[in-house]
Amino acid sequence: RKARAAVPEEGSEKFSFSNELNKLEVDENIKARWFNAVIPVLVIIFGTLAGLISTGWDPEVWGNDSIAFGRKISVTIGNADSYTALLWSSLSGVLVALVLTISQRILSLKKSIDSLINGFRTMLTAVLILILAWSVALITEHMHTATFISNSMLEMSLSPYFVPAITFILAALVSFSTGSSWGTMAILYPLILPATWLITQDNGMSYDNSMLIFYNVVACVLTGSVLGDHCSPISDTTILSSLASSCNHIEHVRTQLPYALSVGGVAIVMGTIPAAYGISSYVLFPAGLIILFIIVMIFGKRAETKVS
Repeated sequence: RKARAAVPEEGSEKFSFSNELNKLEVDENIKARWFNAVIPVLVIIFGTLAGLISTGWDPEVWGNDSIAFGRKISVTIGNADSYTALLWSSLSGVLVALVLTISQRILSLKKSIDSLINGFRTMLTAVLILILAWSVALITEHMHTATFISNSMLEMSLSPYFVPAITFILAALVSFSTGSSWGTMAILYPLILPATWLITQDNGMSYDNSMLIFYNVVACVLTGSVLGDHCSPISDTTILSSLASSCNHIEHVRTQLPYALSVGGVAIVMGTIPAAYGISSYVLFPAGLIILFIIVMIFGKRAETKVS
């Protein structure tokens, strides 16, 4: 209900973040063709791949027969300039869309340019929020917020069976405060993994049990980072989601938090902690789904249908 209310009515003072600005109507006599949408998308996809290969190409790597083909691809992509590849492929997709539109007389040149500018204007608010979000994330990085949180958690005397759950919560908090899941993974892995191994060895755990905890921690860094990133108001994924749904940004964050936190809580109680004790995932997955279903049945409410 809150998410629906956060989408303003057209014509109201709060009407913003909308994709309906200066909407251009196409003549009814013009037949819609599927390839007008597919071709620009394919240009972006294959253009990006071509850009990654061209900017990351190393003749020495591809001339070395001792290196496997998959390794050559990974090295090329790793050395590529993704920003340049995405920039040129996106511009190529726009130009192809313009050519298709004008050549088939779907829109005139003036209307095509107006539509293009309208699309740019739609993204302006998201770009501004992203710039401010990156500024906040950079401040938290320079203040070493993530390192401080991580070291504070690691200094606590923890049972090895609770290290994965603590890691999950820690990763979610760091990702939420920085707005970056990849950055959180890069920060936590060098800190958490050695500490996890030391904790398991200090508690006299066997090699197999230690590896069980270790693998669990590896997964918890990944999942906790993604959870915090999708809940964070300064994350690019959250900002673009609110833009795509034409929803007020903060209301979008507030309305998705109960769902994300419910799933995260069930994952910890019915997945992370029992898995650390060696309980099989074949038992934990169905149990978690059942718990989520019960939560929806008890606390969920039917959506109010809007009659126009």
